[in-house]
Amino acid sequence: MLQEQSLRDARSIAVWRVVLASLIAIHGWYRFASGGVPLFGAWLDSQGWPFGLAIASTITAIEILGTPLLAFGRAQFVLCLVYAAIYSVGLVIVHWPFGWFVVGAGRNGMEYSVLLIASFLTLAWQSRPTRVSAR
Repeated sequence: MLQEQSLRDARSIAVWRVVLASLIAIHGWYRFASGGVPLFGAWLDSQGWPFGLAIASTITAIEILGTPLLAFGRAQFVLCLVYAAIYSVGLVIVHWPFGWFVVGAGRNGMEYSVLLIASFLTLAWQSRPTRVSAR
């Protein structure tokens, strides 16, 4: 019984990992393919961020290159923390001023970002390194 629950838990986590990785990969690949990296960099520069293009390029590369690793459960703890940090900053500088709702009662709000951040932090917690006690 416990083994069956453990297997269901592992499968559920794997599905959620693949879903999150897919969402982030699409985000990064779209920005890259549509020529949005320089625009993102220019926007960061206009907001007072130094090295806007370098930041935009790095974020896009992490979104593209890290997601296959995440989907397969490799470097999950670190990647989830990195993605949570990236999307937390995005929440504050992009979505916070628009309020909560993405659509409906508002536009471009932070609810989707909160869901992503909570999901990444939950996966990070689930995959966190455990301490081995010395005896």
